[in-house]
Amino acid sequence: MAATAVLDLFLLSFVLAFIGAGFRRPFIFVLAYTYIDIVSPQKVSWGILSHIPVSLIAFLCAFIAWFVTEDKNGTRISLRQVLLLSLLVYCGLTTQTADFPVEAAEKWAWVWKALLFAMFLPLTLRTRLRIEALTLIMVLSVGVIVIGGGIKTLAGGGGYGELRLLVNNNTGLYESSIISAVAIAVIPLALWLSRFGTVFPPEWRVKAFAWALCFSCALMPIGTGARTGLVCVVVLAAMILRTAKRRLLIVSLMAAGAIVSIPMLPADFVARMSTIRNHQSDESASTRVAVWQWTIEFVQNRPFGGGFDAYRQNRLQYDTVEASYAGDNNAALEYKPVVDKARAYHSSYFEMLGEQGYPGLAMWLVLHLLGVWQMEVLRRRFRKDASEQFGWVSPLAEALQQAQVIYLVGSTFVGIAFQPFCYMLVGLQCGLWAYIQRVKAAKPEPFRKSAPALAPSAT
Repeated sequence: MAATAVLDLFLLSFVLAFIGAGFRRPFIFVLAYTYIDIVSPQKVSWGILSHIPVSLIAFLCAFIAWFVTEDKNGTRISLRQVLLLSLLVYCGLTTQTADFPVEAAEKWAWVWKALLFAMFLPLTLRTRLRIEALTLIMVLSVGVIVIGGGIKTLAGGGGYGELRLLVNNNTGLYESSIISAVAIAVIPLALWLSRFGTVFPPEWRVKAFAWALCFSCALMPIGTGARTGLVCVVVLAAMILRTAKRRLLIVSLMAAGAIVSIPMLPADFVARMSTIRNHQSDESASTRVAVWQWTIEFVQNRPFGGGFDAYRQNRLQYDTVEASYAGDNNAALEYKPVVDKARAYHSSYFEMLGEQGYPGLAMWLVLHLLGVWQMEVLRRRFRKDASEQFGWVSPLAEALQQAQVIYLVGSTFVGIAFQPFCYMLVGLQCGLWAYIQRVKAAKPEPFRKSAPALAPSAT
């Protein structure tokens, strides 16, 4: 009880101090809401903090402070912000006609905040320091969750559905598949901060912490036993190799690391990962395929979707396969029919398709694919610029692109189409894009190019 009281007092003091700092530096309200939305300290606490709507307070303070105190000169609304607004309005309309109005209203209560905050973020990210500060808070907030999870994994406390993080429930970032995907997506951002950070300038302690955090993130797929995390690790490795200069060396190190680590992996983790090859051997994977097939059939008659939580009306029937081995070359296959209902989509793509129909899926895809393209443009444009003003842009664009591709691949197997953290990534990308456009537009251009210097005469 004493330990719980101390934890409650610490969380309450920290959150109040974080929000209080915003009255001196209004942008801190944005950072406070980011921390609260990711970590959910009100869920960790059992005391008075759990009864205070700190998320809503920080959310309102961030908007009011920007409206009252911020300089609006040069503010631009980008195409992706328009897409976010369109998706927000469209989701609001489908919520009004949802097949399950009560459940849809519960999901809409937090979805609209995620979309609106992502649309609002670029308006506040007017300097490099603000862009870095938001990146830092996002990484450290995820670190609050994964560092403890990594320690428990090393101590042997992991397992599918068994790893206990800060909150003993299966919601938000604390769901095993979601945290394993988000943890891997954070790794490129943590490495960027260790190289180009100015809040904590690069030195051995900063780099040591960053690598320790990355190691904890890499342990999340093992600790949670989530197959999504393993897929995300492979995607991260491929993205790193795409732009690496010493590919052969990196591939050799990756191969050596895999050879050394595989014998030390828990047996239940290896067994669970082996089901990736054949979905029929695992009931969870078979359920996903059945739900996806149901969703495709559902939108044939409901092209605009069924609103949030439309999956609750599904009825599924599928077969699982169990193999009984008698010797090395003899196996008896047994097909077992399974009947299930109201199973979640377990895929962001089918989540969008089933809930928001073809228009919602199209807007969501354009929103994210446009981000991948914009980050590639920035990466290529500034990759040879080593100046202090722009030398950090290309590496950050690359890190954000890697994080988003990891999200897009990982979301194939987990329903995180409206996960707030992922929309913070979108807002951060929009902020970086708008910052570069604004700075480049303000840079003075010469009226005409200077004439080339004349070659010296041969006399």
